[in-house]
Amino acid sequence: MLQSVEGVYRDGKIALVEPASEGAKGKVIVTFLAVGELNLADRGIDESQAALLRAKLSTFTEDWQSPEMDSYNAVQSGRCGAGFVS
Repeated sequence: MLQSVEGVYRDGKIALVEPASEGAKGKVIVTFLAVGELNLADRGIDESQAALLRAKLSTFTEDWQSPEMDSYNAVQSGRCGAGFVS
């Protein structure tokens, strides 16, 4: 049986943000998903507004990219059971 589990790869480790099924073990295949571009018009903003938002939020970048944030996001979204796999 195949099972897909969401995770994040950072610093040579995969952090699962949702639990694998109980007793899951064996070989895995990791697929890196492309980060797509956002359609700003779909979100009701233009390029200048997006640039302003990026500038205002840039002070949080280091915090958002820390490995600890992945665990926080999993708890906030109700996907507890996160673990690290080397």
